[in-house]
Amino acid sequence: MSDISRVTLIVLDSVGAGELPDAKDFGDVGSNTLGNLAKAVGGLNLPNMQKLGLGNIIDIEGVAPKADPEGAFGKAKEVSIGKDTTTGHWEMSGVILERPFPNYMKGFSDEVIKEFEEKTGRGVIWNKAASGTVVIEDCGEEQMETGKWIVYTSADPVFQIAANEEVIPLEELYKACEIALDICNRKSPVSRVIARPFVGKKKGEFKRTSNRHDFSIFPPGVTILDKLSEAGKDVIGVGKIYDIFAGKGVTDTRKTNKNDLDGIKKTIEALKEDTNGLIFTNLVDFDMLYGHRRDTEGYKNALELFDQWLPEIEKNLRDDEILIITADHGNDPTYKGTDHTREYIPILVYGKHVKKGVNIGIRGSFTDIAATIEEIILGVKAKGSFAEEIL
Repeated sequence: MSDISRVTLIVLDSVGAGELPDAKDFGDVGSNTLGNLAKAVGGLNLPNMQKLGLGNIIDIEGVAPKADPEGAFGKAKEVSIGKDTTTGHWEMSGVILERPFPNYMKGFSDEVIKEFEEKTGRGVIWNKAASGTVVIEDCGEEQMETGKWIVYTSADPVFQIAANEEVIPLEELYKACEIALDICNRKSPVSRVIARPFVGKKKGEFKRTSNRHDFSIFPPGVTILDKLSEAGKDVIGVGKIYDIFAGKGVTDTRKTNKNDLDGIKKTIEALKEDTNGLIFTNLVDFDMLYGHRRDTEGYKNALELFDQWLPEIEKNLRDDEILIITADHGNDPTYKGTDHTREYIPILVYGKHVKKGVNIGIRGSFTDIAATIEEIILGVKAKGSFAEEIL
């Protein structure tokens, strides 16, 4: 495996590949982000991922299977009990979450909220599950008038705090998130506390800004990021990777301040640099802007945009590099509700040294991705690695 010195791992956040066998336990029977989306929009135009073998993984209208794919392909099931971003990324990095995070659909306890109010010096409004854009629209004017925090959550184990940037400075909002994370770590476990700043003067004008910031707990185990960085390798996080892992194991971070196109371009910039180890990118718009909002056209356009840029990504791959494209969970935009869906994740692998047309099958865990990277970059054979199958 010494011919490969760098892996670029791109996570298309929420681009699931069909319901898992235990989907019924999560209320997600029939979910299929790629398959159902394609049917809803009359087919997807993804010729570049199709060439790699995307249509060979599952049936996708408009993305027919190839007789001679240019990449290796397959899918993986999630072992951890969850279907959120943090759990998915931790598992693909090598850490299985044995106990699921609780959710707080009915809001956080009076004890948690009272301590948060006392330590931040501001009151709280809302405190229950909601769509972020909806709750800001409904509570934005009250937040501006009272100076209170808008606190809300979702089916994910997150404590989200929204405030108008013109009323509460970003520094104060971020400090409040740190306070909330400390309280939750002691009293109500969450995976992340998320700052959700917005701007606007009145209802109908409120918009969330790019100053979102995630405050995460550390993964409960050693990840491939830790192993690589401890071995002196580069671990470059693009997008919210640094936030998901609370910075642990990340040697360099490239924040994206605009959209997924910015994340794609920053990934391409990283590809051009003389580094060895891992470039780890999360592209969040699929999930945040389109999956949760059940926006099929937006989801379709985002996928097709990524596909259009894929040749540029491939062009900048070094000869001693492989590309892995995957996801972290599902978020079927045709499904009921607005939550994530319990699905397989697709896996596409491409590079000069990657065997063409190899079907790696259904992997038993997302951790197979970490095992493969560990074997390729560090030369350590790990359970679940598909390195020998593809190289």
